[in-house]
Amino acid sequence: MPTWGTVLFQNGVSSVMEYLIFFHDHIMIVMIMIMVMVGYVLVNSCINKFYNLNMFHGQELESIWTVIPAVFLLFIAFPSLRLLYLMEESEMYDMTISVMGHQWYWSYEYSDLGFKSFDSYMLEDADSTFRLLNVDNSLVIPYNTSVRMVVSSVDVIHSWTIPSLGVKVDAIPGRLNQLSLMFNRVGLFSGQCSEICGANHSFMPIMIMVVPRMEFLMNWFV
Repeated sequence: MPTWGTVLFQNGVSSVMEYLIFFHDHIMIVMIMIMVMVGYVLVNSCINKFYNLNMFHGQELESIWTVIPAVFLLFIAFPSLRLLYLMEESEMYDMTISVMGHQWYWSYEYSDLGFKSFDSYMLEDADSTFRLLNVDNSLVIPYNTSVRMVVSSVDVIHSWTIPSLGVKVDAIPGRLNQLSLMFNRVGLFSGQCSEICGANHSFMPIMIMVVPRMEFLMNWFV
């Protein structure tokens, strides 16, 4: 859950976001190890009194400080490459949703279900539980369903972003960007436009309601 004033990641609601959080923690551990090692060498070199004025090079020492950084880079590279492949788009989708960015609201359409598009505007503060986040028409997505999002814009560049999902895609006029997503828990999940798109840029939130699949079919599309 996102909380006010937090400096931590939101809880991941997709496997991609969970791997992103794990990768962040992995890199932080590697960075702490490097800082401790470099700090120890620097402090030790400042306080010791052993100098060899006749040593102008050392093949062993140069080999060590070349190999050790390479090993640390490998520890970062392998999880990074694995995560990049996990983030690749799936070839099989259960449904497709079209997203259009406007100044300053979002439009959604269930492309393969034959329903008309609807607009999603931010609610006024008096009608909203969470300031600048609630909308009048939330996007409803079934739980544990592979969804393809096709994102574009009708005016300027916007950015469709859900932090807890680990997705961010630009909505560019005249261009279709695509991403795949799957929620692994039900609930309400929010985001905002992450591209400065004009005067009311901060007033076009994104709200997704994730419901069980049967409830989605029975309550919304009967």
